[in-house]
Amino acid sequence: MSGHSKWHTIKHKKGALDAKRGKIFTKIIKEITVAARMAGGDVEANPRLRTIVLKAKAANMPKDNIDRAIKKGTGDLDGVEYVELQYEAYAPGGVGILIDALTDNKNRTAADVRSILSKNGGQLATTGAVSYQFSRKGVITYLKDDVDFEKLFEASLEAGAEDVAEEGSVVEVFTDATDFANVLEALQEAGFEQEDAEISMVPENRVSLDNEKTGKILSLLDKLEDNDDVQSISSNLDIPEDFEME
Repeated sequence: MSGHSKWHTIKHKKGALDAKRGKIFTKIIKEITVAARMAGGDVEANPRLRTIVLKAKAANMPKDNIDRAIKKGTGDLDGVEYVELQYEAYAPGGVGILIDALTDNKNRTAADVRSILSKNGGQLATTGAVSYQFSRKGVITYLKDDVDFEKLFEASLEAGAEDVAEEGSVVEVFTDATDFANVLEALQEAGFEQEDAEISMVPENRVSLDNEKTGKILSLLDKLEDNDDVQSISSNLDIPEDFEME
């Protein structure tokens, strides 16, 4: 799972999480709205909503924003109808990509994703060609300088986490998707303040390429992630230990 940690390290160095905070909020609000529309606005009775609200809190989203998003989903406030989509794609070198989107215009989103891929050497794949290589996992990220690794490791395993990975400037705790909320809450109660927390698609195996090709693929992933309709990106790219994003 080290490749996942390395990607977070690179993003943190680039300041991407802070620079895109507003866009992150917008995407989380979409997720909250959809979850509330599908199974109601009671956080305790709606596991998916509970997970996303925890993700929102991990991103330091104000409570008022969360409450408004829930009300849009339940119909108490006017809101947009979103459709969930997942695209499977290949980047150069046979790297697999999963692209999760929430959109109010499927044609626009499909055209945008196809355009970004084609302009950067990628292409859409058939359904199932890529997704079988990934598993849904909870991923909780901490800044290495802010935590005692041994204490976090012990607390994570006691809370039911599957693995803890340390790399670069971050430490990541991996959980089964169904245990994500419980592990996150347990670690918060134990006094560990996370940098990020989400349900992510984590690859079973990774593809290694040289630094030049790796940089081009990371640029492609950034462009996809920057699209307003794209909620999350997962890939099986293995980032070299000595790689530095320019």
